[in-house]
Parts: sequence; structure tokens; C-alpha cells
Amino acid sequence: MASSAALKVKQALIAKNLETPQVETTLSADDKKLKIAEHMTAVMQILGLDLTDDSLAETPKRIAKMYVNEIFGGLDYDKFPKVTDIENKMGVDEMITVDQISVSSTCEHHFITIDGYARVAYIPKDKVIGLSKINRIVRFFAQRPQVQERLTQQILVALQTLLETDDVAVSIKATHFCVKARGVMDANSLTQTTALGGLFKSNPSTRQEFLA
Repeated sequence: MASSAALKVKQALIAKNLETPQVETTLSADDKKLKIAEHMTAVMQILGLDLTDDSLAETPKRIAKMYVNEIFGGLDYDKFPKVTDIENKMGVDEMITVDQISVSSTCEHHFITIDGYARVAYIPKDKVIGLSKINRIVRFFAQRPQVQERLTQQILVALQTLLETDDVAVSIKATHFCVKARGVMDANSLTQTTALGGLFKSNPSTRQEFLA
């Protein structure tokens, strides 16, 4: 069952029209895997692949397990990371930054990899969050079909909600394999998105400190 923190984040995203487009489903995880494997079998057969070959025989099941348990696990709020925060007894009022957070996501337009790094900062008010929880929140929202702009905003709103402060900033720089491996086939381009809140948006020096 989703935690109260997870549900609070979900409602905040819905209110801002930032939730990933989803419909309710009553399928269990095992049901999803079974149906995905069946459909992947059909796709592979349409492509003319020989599913009797020992290298391909288990591929539909592997893909189904990967989709449900791993790369799309962030669609399930029951898997939202347990958030550990402490009272800001130290009176910390300067920027806390976690940089070079690995981002591995999936483009929702082509179901192909988005690969990059995130930089997240906040200025504490009453709460300080465990540093690893920031990484876990980034990973949770990355484990969905995504567009990078929405992913950046989702991380921002989630942390603002959990930390009860607007003073949060998120930047993501990533390679999109829908650009690198197909279409224009540009192997060098990077996409950077930024979402700023509170002082990061209103105070030029705070904004510059984060972006620099």
C-alpha cells in the first residue's frame, strides 16, 4: 500500500497537472507480466524472429519482468521510496546540493532510453532529508515512460511537498536515444531541463549559484 508521503506527492502532482498520464488498472504485477509477455511474443513473431531459438525463447518474459519490476516500476506508488527526514535543529539555511545523480529513464514517445545526470538542491526550512532519499526520488520518477521536461518538474514538486518548502531546484542533462539511435541519429547532442522554485527562481544570486 502506498505511504501517506507517496499519496501526498501524487495529489500535488495531479493538482499541478504534472502526473504521468495513467488509467487505473486492477491487474496484479503477475497479470501484467503475463499479458506483456504475450504481446511481446506477438510483436517478435510479426518481426519474423524465431522464438524457438534458445537465445530468443525467454525474451518476451524477460521484457515483461523488466517493464513491471524495473524500468516502469515508478508507475506504482506502492514502490515510492521511504522518506527519512529530520528536524532542522542545526539551523541549516544554506543550499544543499546533490550532483551527478544517475538518471536512466525511457522516452514515452519511442520507448527507448534516456540517459543522463540530475543536479538537485534545496534550502532547508524546518526539515532536512536524508541525502540518499533524493537519489531514490529521482530514480522513482525516472522509472516511467517520460518526457524530460515533466520528469524535471515531478522531482521538483515531490521534494517541495516532502520538505514543505518552495526552495528547491532541479536540473537534468541527458542523452535521448530516440535522437541518438534513430531519426536524426545525432550521437553528441544533450538535452538540459531546469525547474526552479522559491528563492532559486526569485533570487538571481541563488539561481546563479545553483546553475553554476
